[in-house]
Amino acid sequence: MDQPDREESGVVFNIQRYSVHDGQGIRTVVFLKGCPLRCRWCSNPESQGPHPELARNAGRCLGVEICDYCKEICANGALGLPEAGAPVVDRGICRDCMACAATCPAQAMQPYGSVRTARQVLDAVEKDSPFYSRSEGGMTLSGGEPLTQPAFALALLREAARRHVDCAMETCGHVSWTALSRACGLLRELFFDLKVMDPVKHKEQTGVDNRLITDNLRRLLTEFPRLAVRVRTPVIPGVNDSRDDIAAILDFIRPFPHVTYELLPYHRLGAQKYAFLDRDFPMGDARLDNRKFEELRNFAAGNRQAE
Repeated sequence: MDQPDREESGVVFNIQRYSVHDGQGIRTVVFLKGCPLRCRWCSNPESQGPHPELARNAGRCLGVEICDYCKEICANGALGLPEAGAPVVDRGICRDCMACAATCPAQAMQPYGSVRTARQVLDAVEKDSPFYSRSEGGMTLSGGEPLTQPAFALALLREAARRHVDCAMETCGHVSWTALSRACGLLRELFFDLKVMDPVKHKEQTGVDNRLITDNLRRLLTEFPRLAVRVRTPVIPGVNDSRDDIAAILDFIRPFPHVTYELLPYHRLGAQKYAFLDRDFPMGDARLDNRKFEELRNFAAGNRQAE
């Protein structure tokens, strides 16, 4: 089993080092591409599709007056050159072959995602191993949704276990129970997003209802009582920023007092990446009321302490 796991491959779009917010200690976070949800507030739009995608950063482009390398090398004719400024990508023609990214001298064209083996990923993760031993840190799988690539995600977790690297994972929960339960057996900590309890609202805001998500959470909390689980709710303006929304989630997890609960504030840090993919940012100019967020966080904390 060792060698097949090491050579199992998948699509990774980032490996983030020295994270302290994604599990105990200092973590190396491995972001896998692919997600079954389309949350309107998603801060990683490059994580949603399962394959590598071309990003176009017009601000870094030298301009067509100076450089047209990308147009010359594009075999599909997907790059149009205006009279001035940066090339325009015809996403209907572009095949994300990344030939333009390979030749761009300004790195204005870049790939979101690349194919890597479990061995390559763990070799990168192990470069930070001195920090893990001092802080009880390790590797955290994130995304997207890691379990949209179940064979690869599980291979990463097994290879990490062989190398004695502690593992955590973040999940949206809309995954097969078989994959989730196998992953849970290889984790010290699991972060589980629970966004909205109303199935209709959940589908309106994420593209899917939440029945599979809540079924999976209920089942894993029952069958894996010793696994450290942190349920997290991103507080989104106009979506779930009321006491009723948070109270419904608190009611759901009330039978499981060992679960940690956390609210996360909405932010706009991923808005620019939509532009790089020639997509509109679905949340527009929406802003989170910081005072309301603090009130909801205090409400949730008080509710959990009273149980």
